[in-house]
Amino acid sequence: MLLNGTGDVIDDHEYPATTEEMIEQYGDRTLELPNGSETVADVLARLESETFESPEEARFAVYGAVSDKAIGRVGYSDRDPTPVGSPYAPDAVSF
Repeated sequence: MLLNGTGDVIDDHEYPATTEEMIEQYGDRTLELPNGSETVADVLARLESETFESPEEARFAVYGAVSDKAIGRVGYSDRDPTPVGSPYAPDAVSF
């Protein structure tokens, strides 16, 4: 996701840094996602204002705030059955 050098500039940035500083500095960078792309500004704008104490905190904030463009099938899990009442549950079949 951060292959365009965004991860490197996040690592090299001086910390602590605020969400606003990160948007101002790197907001125009595009993150290529499996189902499209978003800018760093779009991603960080989803967060409340916070201060990142380290590059790891900033990276995790970006990873955690990307949209569903970053995942494959929305609502899909091959690990657990679909919960009753989920909007992703298949239609009930009567035998």
